[in-house]
Amino acid sequence: MGTMNPHRPARGETTQSRTAQSRTARSRTAQGGAPGEDRRRQERAHVRQLKLSLLFTGIIFVAEIVGAAFTQSLALFVDVGHMLTDVSVLVASLVAAILMQRKPDSRHTWGWRRLEVVTAAGGAVVLFFVGLYSIVQAIMRLTGAVADTVNSPRLLLAFGIVGLLANLASIVTLVGSHDDNMNLRAAFLEVCNDALGSVVVIMSSVVLLCTGWDGFDAIAGGVIALMIVPRALKLLRDSMRVLLEEAPAGVDADCVVEHLSKVEGVVAIHDVHVSAVSSDLVRLTAHVVVDGSMTVAESADLIQRMTTCASEHFPVSIEHCTFQLEPADYGKECETHRTM
Repeated sequence: MGTMNPHRPARGETTQSRTAQSRTARSRTAQGGAPGEDRRRQERAHVRQLKLSLLFTGIIFVAEIVGAAFTQSLALFVDVGHMLTDVSVLVASLVAAILMQRKPDSRHTWGWRRLEVVTAAGGAVVLFFVGLYSIVQAIMRLTGAVADTVNSPRLLLAFGIVGLLANLASIVTLVGSHDDNMNLRAAFLEVCNDALGSVVVIMSSVVLLCTGWDGFDAIAGGVIALMIVPRALKLLRDSMRVLLEEAPAGVDADCVVEHLSKVEGVVAIHDVHVSAVSSDLVRLTAHVVVDGSMTVAESADLIQRMTTCASEHFPVSIEHCTFQLEPADYGKECETHRTM
């Protein structure tokens, strides 16, 4: 076994070269291009989409600031706060998408892939506090703790319609790729939430025009805030799961052990670790106990079969696998390891 005896370099070199390569066919282009080529093309498309979405959102953000100042509407004010979060998250997402195109180096061996998760977590925290502040403001206005007078409901209606149109344009821009990674998902959720906020602003202005009751504006602001908070918490939870290196949804470590143990040539598996580098890159490391008489060629074949199994069997493809092969009589110290 090449990986078992440091005094046998030829065998060690062969096994290590096999274990270092575990990219699946998904990292190749449909035309059989170089690994990662399709990913780079996809990342460039993500940058273009985020730029367009940021343009739409930025324009309406400036317009809504003016509208909130003129109308004194809480619903529009909350929407402006949400739009500020949108702009911040979109800028951060765009910067992250650009940095993610950089190739790995000796210091950043995974490249900048995890930056998308950090960006999503930061946006979720900001969004959560905007929601809480807006709920408090809504309660204060309804209870009379602060004045609740809306100026020019017609102007409020106009800004609501313009905001909705701009958000729909952003949604159309991002809808085709919002599930590609957590960074885009955060941006897409921001835009969708703000579109819902624009709908509530329109409803608030219509009620104001028909009834003249200013209190509905505070209710509308509270409704927008209540839509923000749960989504922010979900996004933060998903981000923290990646940062804490939990096994991603769809890949259970016990199931991985159970399935890979059925591969012919495997005696036992222990020290299994499954985690995500980013939302679209899952990695697996494991110690695999095999028969001590297994040859280098047989070891290489076993590694290849296990890698293929890991990439194709589970709902989430495990793209990067590292297997350390150990003979059944490797040493008594192995008995102290946790065998899953």
